[in-house]
Amino acid sequence: RTMENFRISKPGPPGMRERIEKWTRLRNAVYVTYPYAKRAGAVMNDINAKIEKMKEKNDRKAYIKSREKELRHAFTDKVTDLSIYQGKVLMKLINRQTGNNCYEIIHEMKGGFTAGFYQTLMFVVGSSLKQQWNPAEEKTDRQIESIVQELERMYYGAPAAVYTPASSK
Repeated sequence: RTMENFRISKPGPPGMRERIEKWTRLRNAVYVTYPYAKRAGAVMNDINAKIEKMKEKNDRKAYIKSREKELRHAFTDKVTDLSIYQGKVLMKLINRQTGNNCYEIIHEMKGGFTAGFYQTLMFVVGSSLKQQWNPAEEKTDRQIESIVQELERMYYGAPAAVYTPASSK
């Protein structure tokens, strides 16, 4: 009777399993949220470009309100199904796409009181609308960027490239 070949190896370095689990969770969150961030970013960048040309405050508010309805219709059902973790990743990706953090976007579209209210809610769940996109210094942002580049190559036909923000403040 013979035994099948098998391999014996030593366990990986300490913490490897946890790092792989964290990476997989982040990768899954980016895969789920990136299409929303990409589309929302395009709409928001378009809104910003149009309202910069408008002189009247009332015209800007009316235009923002009309586009807000479009965003609400397109995303409300999908975004409400996200986990808190996926929501945090989505906020990072929106900042990446627009150059503005979510607090600034809400403040511009809905006013300071509403932005403050949502910022308080985010504080309760351990996050912030004011989180910035900073892949140069933030490890998680670099990992997100790496995953986004992978998505761009696989699904959007983009060549591998170094990221440059859509707009910066």
